[in-house]
Amino acid sequence: MPAARPRQRLNPTLGKARGLLRDALRDAGIQPGGDAPPVLLVACSGGPDSLALAETASFFNRRGDYRVGAAVVDHGLQPGSADVAQAAAAKLAAMGLEPVTVHRVHVPETGMGPEAAARSVRYEALDEAADASGAAAVLLGHTLDDQAEQVLLGLARGSGTRSLAGMPERRGRYLRPFLGLRRAEVEEICTAREVDPWHDPTNADPAYARSRVRTTVLPFLERELGPGIAEALYRSSRILAQDADYLEAQAAETYARLRQESAGAAAPDEILLSEESLRALPPSLRQRVLALAAVELGGAQPSWERVRAVEALLRREGSAGPVQLVGKVSAYRQVRGKPVPQGDPSYGNLVFRKKSSA
Repeated sequence: MPAARPRQRLNPTLGKARGLLRDALRDAGIQPGGDAPPVLLVACSGGPDSLALAETASFFNRRGDYRVGAAVVDHGLQPGSADVAQAAAAKLAAMGLEPVTVHRVHVPETGMGPEAAARSVRYEALDEAADASGAAAVLLGHTLDDQAEQVLLGLARGSGTRSLAGMPERRGRYLRPFLGLRRAEVEEICTAREVDPWHDPTNADPAYARSRVRTTVLPFLERELGPGIAEALYRSSRILAQDADYLEAQAAETYARLRQESAGAAAPDEILLSEESLRALPPSLRQRVLALAAVELGGAQPSWERVRAVEALLRREGSAGPVQLVGKVSAYRQVRGKPVPQGDPSYGNLVFRKKSSA
């Protein structure tokens, strides 16, 4: 009788990746198995991170824990992008993923910049693919290095807590199970499983801020400050994400308590917040409450500078407003239903008003 063949040892990095994916699905409440296993959809570009994620998810597909498919988004921004997308789809099908769909999208020229515009249409395509397949989750392959880059970009912009928290591990049905993996580890998975990824040339293009952070800034920090910078930035993002979640929950509760509507006004065209109550809040909560009022009226999330301008109305120094916010929303001081005369010391309301489109 021939001797039994020894079991091939599992690559430890692949084992780590499987554990991260299993934990992410468990934390999202997506349980494996059953008569109709939940559908997972891998968002794939053909690069190392998304192919490593697809290879990791295929293990659970073969076991019958989940049904795993994939969606490849072709942005059409580079010559030969259609061929890259078809090659990625073929690799995904060879892993046993089903369905595998390719989505060609048009990236419009907008004021938000090419990266933001591409991201917007990409998520639209992924939403459509997830709806069509009935996916319980869409898996994104962002890594620890991607998160470190995101935090540095937020620092450079002078952003607040939520932005510095980086990309969330979970946003609705979107999951990022690989935020605890280094980029080198996903490349190791591809090598171990003999998966040949596509390397996006824009990742090294200095025209993009993220590429400069990746190829110049982070390596410089590693050289000058020592190894472990990416991991430290990732830890900071985790801490800040917890802080941001808590502050936003407190702000939402406070806003619901303070929010009033003008008597006789056609809600939600006008929202009132008590000046006295606003003054009593710590700045971190007060600024978030002011932003919530603007957003509820259909305005964009106001910048820190605009929020500070609204906050200055509470000091009753100079103008009583209005302060103009993006989205045709304005804010001003009010007492007894009328704008406050300059120098009036009495407490009143801070009023947020949406300009009528009529």
